[in-house]
Amino acid sequence: MNQTENISQEAASRFRQGYNCAQAVGSVFARDAGVPEETILRAAAGFGAGMARTGGACGAVSGAVLTIGLIVGSTDCDEKEAKERTYALTREFITRFAERNGSVSCTELLGCDLSTAGGQARAREQNITRILCPGYVGDAVEILKEVLAPVTSGRPTTG
Repeated sequence: MNQTENISQEAASRFRQGYNCAQAVGSVFARDAGVPEETILRAAAGFGAGMARTGGACGAVSGAVLTIGLIVGSTDCDEKEAKERTYALTREFITRFAERNGSVSCTELLGCDLSTAGGQARAREQNITRILCPGYVGDAVEILKEVLAPVTSGRPTTG
């Protein structure tokens, strides 16, 4: 098993343990991002279930975008190159995720609207998130690792 498969499985395991999808994706990149895992877990807390169960962008996607920002982004508003690189890598990630899974929308990916009580009940009754989301989390980590490879090569890796 290669390193990408290991961290993809670790992220899926974290999701199954109870972390939301954004936390599961972001947390396995804490070392690459140079921040404590707790920081990513807190920062990603509101992004699960399509951004706080609104059915918006998939939490695994949001966690990946957060991670790209932590690794590539800048704190200086004048660093236009870092901003453009962050945007480019984010677009590449989103494109690849959508190509692989058909969408980046939580509602579309699950076929269930978590922003409604009925959708949440259906998701619980049918174990929709437990069945589908570990795969989306794993895909997000795998794609993110590929997208970030040019940026993180030569640096210590996750794992």
